[in-house]
Amino acid sequence: MQINSNFSQRVVIQPEHYQFIDSPLAGVSRMMLDRAGAEVARATSIVRYAPGSGYSAHTHNGGEEILVLDGIFSDEHGDYPAGSYLRNPPGSSHQPFSINGCTLLVKLWQFAAEDTTQLVLNTKQANWRQGLVAGLSVLPLHEHNAVSTALVRWAPNTQFSQHIHAGGEEILVLEGLFCDEYGQYPAGSWLRNPRYSKHTPFTLAEGALIYVKVGHLDAGLMGDRFINPPPMTT
Repeated sequence: MQINSNFSQRVVIQPEHYQFIDSPLAGVSRMMLDRAGAEVARATSIVRYAPGSGYSAHTHNGGEEILVLDGIFSDEHGDYPAGSYLRNPPGSSHQPFSINGCTLLVKLWQFAAEDTTQLVLNTKQANWRQGLVAGLSVLPLHEHNAVSTALVRWAPNTQFSQHIHAGGEEILVLEGLFCDEYGQYPAGSWLRNPRYSKHTPFTLAEGALIYVKVGHLDAGLMGDRFINPPPMTT
């Protein structure tokens, strides 16, 4: 399965375009944002757990990154409310579930093989930093080999300069309205800008909160082997 797996192309998915597909486990559905591979895949998805649903115990051979968007996500290690950021490195295992339901951003097979950091961060209680321009505040989530992940809060009517993302950029708008010269993106919008793309982002009266990852579109990650794999030979 190849969904938005050509990373040289810009992709914009707004919430009105969401189409959730049932997973193999009852009560768990997925909006596939990009995917390369079958049930085991390099994948980025919005995942919904209905109340009382969950997965059987499993191992993430390629690692798993999670941002809890709403509700409470749980496994045998703890409970993770909205705003929790988790990284389960390659080889880790768990049995996830949600008692009252939750919605997650999930990225699979997007770790470097040597990135073995296990991370649980409650972003609601973390310390933010001043951004590069007035009106921006930044909460770094993770960095490894020039791949950086952060939350960025934009005050109303904040303007950033034009800039280039040499390693690509991915954004999920969590709150407000995020803008650039190509369009306006309300909460729930997902953008992927290819390597060496450039834009001039800004906000209007609403401001915005975004999840942003940069540097990962050509970083030699474990899941890259799923992208346009060579044909099988007999």
